[in-house]
Amino acid sequence: MAERTGVPVRTIRFWSDEGLVPSVRSSSGHRVYDAAAVARLDLVRTLRELGLGLDEVRAVLARRRGVGEVASAHVRALDGRIRELRAQRAVCVLLARSGDEPDARSVTLMNDLARLSAGERQALIDDFVNEAFAGVDADAPGGWIANAMRSMPAELPDDPSPEQVQAWVELAELVRDPGFRARCREMATAGAGPGGHQERQLDPAAVAEHAGPAEAAGVDPGSAEAAAVLSRIPGVDDLDAAGRTATAETIELFSDRRVERYWALLGVVNGWAQREPVVPAFEWVAAALRAAPRG
Repeated sequence: MAERTGVPVRTIRFWSDEGLVPSVRSSSGHRVYDAAAVARLDLVRTLRELGLGLDEVRAVLARRRGVGEVASAHVRALDGRIRELRAQRAVCVLLARSGDEPDARSVTLMNDLARLSAGERQALIDDFVNEAFAGVDADAPGGWIANAMRSMPAELPDDPSPEQVQAWVELAELVRDPGFRARCREMATAGAGPGGHQERQLDPAAVAEHAGPAEAAGVDPGSAEAAAVLSRIPGVDDLDAAGRTATAETIELFSDRRVERYWALLGVVNGWAQREPVVPAFEWVAAALRAAPRG
């Protein structure tokens, strides 16, 4: 039987003892298998090679469950295992690329977070949003921040790149930081409306176009060159001293590098096109407004 099927003797005996492959005993006590047993053995071997457990094989043989039903359930289990293996592979590639030897905690954390299911990853983001923005009305001043963070999924692909795994790990650590949660809540609950913060916002595109190069070049915010840059940003020349201070306060309230990093990390995880950071340019503008008041 073993020679004919290629299944080891020990395995055939075990399957016979489990009732999966029928046999009878000869007068001398040897197991005897007929043609039906050979066909049954072939089926059991095939099902086991596909990864089905003994209980599932037994249910199929007893006709309590159809092969198609069992196979469908097994496909779902295999899909989950494949996703897990791909995530683990991405972690290994990331670790192999690392020039520094990571500590044991970092390796464990990276592997655990990468293997989370899509639902578990989304639950981590939802927990952050629910705690950071508890009680913040969707229509309240700054409520758009909470709404945006609630609507953004963090779906790690089935076959993630090492960069996506790294971004997810950093994102998971960020949203669990109490200081980050408090900062997001501060931004979401900031005042707006008549005379409020949102009326003192500058055009982000103009800030990036004019202040971005100045900040990158290291232009002193208190210099005459900085004043010339500010004058090219629409609305700045219309501000008096109090208006400049108020606008600087608004920028400082709504500009945070970690919040911007949150969106960048979500972009990496979800495969979105990356944008250049704009917060450093806004920080430079705030410093320039405070350094060179007019009026």
